[in-house]
Amino acid sequence: MQNKLPSQAEYVILGGGIIGLSIAYHLTRLGHRDVLLLERDQLTCGTTWHAAGLVTQLRATENMAKLAQYTAELFKQLEKLTGQPTGFRQSGSITIAATPERLEELKRGASMGRSFGLEVEMIDAAEAKRRVPLLDISDVIGAAWIPSDGMTNPVDTARAFAAGARQGGAKILERTPVTRILVEKGRIVGVETAEGLVRTEKAVICTGMWTRALAADLNWTVPLQAAEHFYVVTETMADLPSDLPTVRDMDAGFYAKPDAGKLLVGFFEYDKGKPWGLDGIPSDFSFDSLPDDFEHIEPYLLNAMRRMPALENVGLQLNFNGPESFTPDNRFHMGPAHHIEGLYVAAGFNSCGIESSGGAGKVMAEWMSTGVPAGDYWEMDVRRSMPFQRNRRYLRDRTVEALGNLWALHWPYKSPATARNVRVSPLHDRLAAAGAKFGEAAGWERAQWFGAPDGQTIAHATFGRDDWFRATRAEHEATRSRVALFDQTSFAHLLVHGRDALALLQRLSTNDIDVPVGRIVYTPWLNERGGMESDVTIARTGDEEFLVVTAPMQRIRDLAWLRAHAKNSGQVLVADVSSGYTCLSVMGPDSRELLKRVSPADFSDAAFPFATFREIEIGYGMALAFRMTFVGELGWELHIPTEQALGVYDALVAAGREFDFRHAGYVALNTLRLEAGYRDWGLDVSDEDTPLESGLGFTVAWDKRDDFIGRAFLEARRTQVPHRRLVQLAAPHAVPLMFGTEPVWRNGSLVGYLRSSGFGHTVGCGVGMGYLHCESGVTAEWLSQGRFEIEIAGEKHVAIASLRPFYDAKRTRVKGERRQVDDIIAPELLIARSKK
Repeated sequence: MQNKLPSQAEYVILGGGIIGLSIAYHLTRLGHRDVLLLERDQLTCGTTWHAAGLVTQLRATENMAKLAQYTAELFKQLEKLTGQPTGFRQSGSITIAATPERLEELKRGASMGRSFGLEVEMIDAAEAKRRVPLLDISDVIGAAWIPSDGMTNPVDTARAFAAGARQGGAKILERTPVTRILVEKGRIVGVETAEGLVRTEKAVICTGMWTRALAADLNWTVPLQAAEHFYVVTETMADLPSDLPTVRDMDAGFYAKPDAGKLLVGFFEYDKGKPWGLDGIPSDFSFDSLPDDFEHIEPYLLNAMRRMPALENVGLQLNFNGPESFTPDNRFHMGPAHHIEGLYVAAGFNSCGIESSGGAGKVMAEWMSTGVPAGDYWEMDVRRSMPFQRNRRYLRDRTVEALGNLWALHWPYKSPATARNVRVSPLHDRLAAAGAKFGEAAGWERAQWFGAPDGQTIAHATFGRDDWFRATRAEHEATRSRVALFDQTSFAHLLVHGRDALALLQRLSTNDIDVPVGRIVYTPWLNERGGMESDVTIARTGDEEFLVVTAPMQRIRDLAWLRAHAKNSGQVLVADVSSGYTCLSVMGPDSRELLKRVSPADFSDAAFPFATFREIEIGYGMALAFRMTFVGELGWELHIPTEQALGVYDALVAAGREFDFRHAGYVALNTLRLEAGYRDWGLDVSDEDTPLESGLGFTVAWDKRDDFIGRAFLEARRTQVPHRRLVQLAAPHAVPLMFGTEPVWRNGSLVGYLRSSGFGHTVGCGVGMGYLHCESGVTAEWLSQGRFEIEIAGEKHVAIASLRPFYDAKRTRVKGERRQVDDIIAPELLIARSKK
């Protein structure tokens, strides 16, 4: 019998799939009893009921892997905790490689997995055959074996979460669809159903493929799109081992697992995904399947038959097609609405909802309970989404590719090929004519590097030193020795002004923002735990006006952070003026001379010191010129009114020929900043890293009179040596390239991994940054006394660790001093380079 709808609840969960049920379960585990879950029809009726039930733990990033690792551990004991059988068993998984590229990706993934505690073993073809006798290994060159992977029954596991939630006091109501979410003055106040109104101040949307439309009604972008997902189930196969591991052949686009004496074989089609429900998902779609399409899956089924020849001699009992949700970047959507206090989402799990359900439920329960995430979940944070991404045509076209991108080779700097050119710089056509190879970030088309105009150079990197490597090396060297031009129009520009603007920014910023008009301040913004919610550049453009410049991916997050704190900060207005600016960065020792050719401004150190800006005449236009750098060289960022950008660009290019200037892209920008030790928010620093741990203590103005968020936390640790610390690392003799997530070893013990890395063309080797751990504190002495190694694709390479950058630690080049490069490379690297 249906329980009566309560008039209010502390927590309301919309959706009774495995994610919503896991959140309900974990809220009760935290001690919350007033938890209400509302399901429009019956539990699991959307996607959960037809999921394959794979439990895989090796994911693209540490925190996504942690969700899956926690889930696997929870599934081992969930039946005991709730009394409900789940069908979970750990029979392991094997992912095979039939190409050298796939094998290298697996080796790099195995190294990454080990860096955060996942046992991943690389095995040869014979061992793969021993574990899965059904395999044809004639072309297999290796495989990855994860013994703790497994499989579960999705419906039974969801029921276990439901049982545990009810035991903890949660109320679960089926056939109670929510018709409207009520918002007043920027916060949620309740949800409306056919049975009545439920008042609440905290709710989470877990409605799967219905989520995009539901959020759009609230002017909230949660971009996801349902796509058809296919699998077949064979007839009973004699002598099929029940403990057979899950098999994945990603290049062939299929997976296989045992299923009660049969094989379930599922498919991920490359560039041929089939979006479904483009005009909306029917509200009565429950326990339904979609029409089969054998012609569509036949090539992938043939691939499976070649890999597992026994499939040729068995019939198919079931040919199934059901929808699942996919996001534009194949990352989950979790976290708070940027503009509605108390409202959260957990949706868009890209065929990984079962294996992530336990971890996602735990994270969201903690987030809703405390108001802050327990760790760094930025790559899954819904606030990374841009408003345009709820455009249905965009989602349709991207989803065709997104489904297959889960298993496509994850090349470095690779961007999707579909739904592109959404956000382009005014200079886009000029850059394309100059040979730009574009990647995508937050919808922006950004030059990754420059090849020959009209050339066929690939638009992403390989694992080797191919054309992209040579092109970025030339750009890197030009920036260090002459001058290079970077288009950084993707920067977000946020205007903060009003009588109380300074007080607001002082409250948010660790650094002192009360500087003269014309000064620029780099500063982190912290949470109460001292973690860096963002790092921004703030230019004081007037007595009561400031221009905040931040990265494109942080635009929605930073705008929300500003507006949330501005509510109770008196007279202050926050506006997004990003579209009004084009940004060109002129960087390198000749940058001053180049700018003098196109502007009458005085660019001397005396007239134009570092960390200042001026409005200058340039070409036929005007620009705000910031003397700043992210590459460790003399340089200026030119923030130009968008309508004047082409004229300024043309003037710079014409004058630049005298200096043999080069266009440069974001890969060179990354390698330059790594050498110089500049941090990148989202990679090297995040909301769980403090300035003291990340080497940014110099940004904390301890003596400023204004209090700032997180100050008390930092003060308590100010005199302590951090147990974890962001360290510069270099591998002076390694031939394989580093791209991030490589484990770091000290005296044979794992002490951390690289958050970001690349090849430092100036210092002549791979360089990176990563947090290293030592219970007694990470000090210069501890670093000097250790023997360090970096693991790349399973092989360890001698490394050098330092608290100082390997290039120009004293920032002499930034000051405009043209010292010889070898005079400013760390001595230990020069010695190592001479021994090559």
